[in-house]
Amino acid sequence: MATHTRPQPGVRPAAPTLGLEAAADSPWGDARYQAFALLRLAFAVAPISFGLDKFFNVLVDWPVYLAPWIDDIAPGSAQDFMYLVGAVEIAAGVIVAFKPRYGAYVVAAWLGGIILNLLTHSGHYDIALRDFGLMLGALTLARLASVYDARGR
Repeated sequence: MATHTRPQPGVRPAAPTLGLEAAADSPWGDARYQAFALLRLAFAVAPISFGLDKFFNVLVDWPVYLAPWIDDIAPGSAQDFMYLVGAVEIAAGVIVAFKPRYGAYVVAAWLGGIILNLLTHSGHYDIALRDFGLMLGALTLARLASVYDARGR
């Protein structure tokens, strides 16, 4: 038989917690975890977005950024090469989304390759510098992921 208790006069019943006790144990209160989560989101969404755009050239005409020496040694046209670049970027973003511990290093290495391409293609040094900053961000994500995406978690 279920028993129902009546609240006693002058005694307030306990407020429902709505799971707030679990929130106290949540990592979201930790600024380091917040930085990890923001970087993880950024380095998943950006490569996927830019990778998709390599197929449609909506944001920019991507083949313009390919160094001539790479275009000379790569089979097909510069746009054909951008299709490969787009596929790799999409894959890198997906890896970051699911396993940032490894995906962040993939993105950092990929950005290193982009930087090399841009430094050997006159007139794109400003973009190379921006991508260097992004590479540092990806390496920061990798370091944070070694804690927050550790093995067995």
